[in-house]
Amino acid sequence: MTDWVRSAAWWEPVTLIVLALLLISLLQGMRRGASGSAKRLFFFVWDGIWIVVSLFFAARIAESLSPVIAKWLAGRIVVPKQELDTFAQLWYTWVTSVKDFALLRFGVLFLLSYGLLRLAVSYLLTPLIWRLPSLRLGNGEAAGARGKGRHAAEPATGDRAASRAAGALIGAIHGSGRAFVFIAALFIYVSMVPNGIMVETIKQSPVYREAAAVLEPVAGDVIASQGPVLAEAAQAEFQNILQRKYEIIDYAIPADIESAALQVTKDADDDEAKARALYAWLGTRIAYDWDKARNYEERGVWKEQTPQDTFDTRTGVCIDVARLYAVMARAAGLEVRVVTGLGADGRGGYGPHAWNEVRIGGEQGSWIPLDATWASSGDWFNPPGFEQTHIRET
Repeated sequence: MTDWVRSAAWWEPVTLIVLALLLISLLQGMRRGASGSAKRLFFFVWDGIWIVVSLFFAARIAESLSPVIAKWLAGRIVVPKQELDTFAQLWYTWVTSVKDFALLRFGVLFLLSYGLLRLAVSYLLTPLIWRLPSLRLGNGEAAGARGKGRHAAEPATGDRAASRAAGALIGAIHGSGRAFVFIAALFIYVSMVPNGIMVETIKQSPVYREAAAVLEPVAGDVIASQGPVLAEAAQAEFQNILQRKYEIIDYAIPADIESAALQVTKDADDDEAKARALYAWLGTRIAYDWDKARNYEERGVWKEQTPQDTFDTRTGVCIDVARLYAVMARAAGLEVRVVTGLGADGRGGYGPHAWNEVRIGGEQGSWIPLDATWASSGDWFNPPGFEQTHIRET
């Protein structure tokens, strides 16, 4: 709570919005209770109950449907092996991320389930309750009381205080439910737009990080399997989705790169030999672009380049080498991924870096790391202690 108040004092937006949702709901509940209308308070209580019920069942529905949706998407989603426009890149990044990343998939299913349950209650169940004879009788009695005079319809001071307190309690439940849904929506946004507006601010919010205390027991094994704390699981998902973006952008394999990859690996007799042949080829042919690195470090100027650019110019920084390696590896029939994180700088520190992992031995095989960018300084193809110099973002 101290962190929440401190972050609010510094105008941290996520905390301010959550506090605003709680305060508005609390005041709304007190107003309903102070109105003296039993009917209005009843429906506020009714709505509060269904917020809690909807949250519970939405979590259970999401947990149950998650593996089913993953299996269904796996059999239907195939990324075209051609250059994709911006819309297609976003779509395939979205749908393949939902397919492969459990926490994101749970979040999407949770929001959809919650929205549908709330709509069903609002438009189907609540109207039926509204028509109950006891509620209609209550309306008639209230109307008769008003006909006898304003003071006759007013409750006693003690009754009104009790009603206001009950309304405030239900309002707090309303606010908690709304805040929970808001945090879940933020997770979807940050997952799908990892470089978007306010993303870093959202990720640093103590309220957002501490949401694990609520989300973890609700999500059950889906979130628990990702890590003991939501922040750790969310960061892993953020990085996976960011890497997925590169995979989708680079999914199309240019003909000249494919031809080169097949030529380089033509004498390799297994996956490991193919992976090492490509590692050696890139390590001896792609020069490190120091000018590009200095422009970014000193001026904040970043020159984006495609694997085709790297292949044509034979220059690039670590992310460019890793992306080109991934395209060539896929052309040779390997399962590969780009990994980002921190690499040792040789001076006792670490700096931003990118490398690759290749799966050896098929679906039941293992992932091995390699760093073609560093090939000129030694053997960085799955050496012992690789993880001591390369710290992947998690």
